[in-house]
Amino acid sequence: MDTLDRLDAAGFLQIWQHFDVDDNGYIEVKQLDAFFQHMLEKRGMKREEVTKENIRSLRERFMPAHDPADAARLQIEELATMMLPDEENFLLLFRRETPLDNSVEFMRIWRNYDTDSSGYISDIELKGFLQDLFLQHRKSITAGKLEEYTDTMMKMFDKNKDGRLDLNDLARILSLKENFLLKFKMDACSQEDRKRDFEKIFAHYDVPSISGTDLDKFRKALMGHCDINGDGKIQKNELALCLGLKLS
Repeated sequence: MDTLDRLDAAGFLQIWQHFDVDDNGYIEVKQLDAFFQHMLEKRGMKREEVTKENIRSLRERFMPAHDPADAARLQIEELATMMLPDEENFLLLFRRETPLDNSVEFMRIWRNYDTDSSGYISDIELKGFLQDLFLQHRKSITAGKLEEYTDTMMKMFDKNKDGRLDLNDLARILSLKENFLLKFKMDACSQEDRKRDFEKIFAHYDVPSISGTDLDKFRKALMGHCDINGDGKIQKNELALCLGLKLS
């Protein structure tokens, strides 16, 4: 059961969508036992290992104050609040409200704000970044909602309280099945170090052919998110754009 402590927004949403097939935002309370059983199986427990005691324990752990007689339905917000940490709960609801599914557009807008390729943007820049991101995806957002998203993201992601957000943290708002940006952890302190690491990545994958299941998946992710001009190839400048780097 310890693996449930690492349940994140993506994992929760995958389990939820298995039951909320109509995407109406709720499941029947009578489905809860099946929901918990499916969750245990998704977290690595074999079907034959899941017992009624396991499921009862989950009910007591996540829903101690919930009375099944109160309502026939359970909203996603209710269950997510009970089961996910605040940060993951926010990401889950953000993705449902404003699904963003294109990391290339994300990075194009990011580069408008992270002009020095530092990998960070300020709290003031974040508000403009989010507004531009919604406009790019033809989604409307009120001034109040924009303020709410900006404040919440700063509180959750600005760990050292320096008024800046890191690219790798902010990329988590994307709802990609394969979030390409999160495959890279550009932790180097200086721009020179980041460029050096980028050169190593490009040199490693700049080969005539790629084989193996994992490498094939990686290649497809690269082509899907970085082949900006659609020519079936990834130029160095295209990969740099996806990684948030400026080569010159």
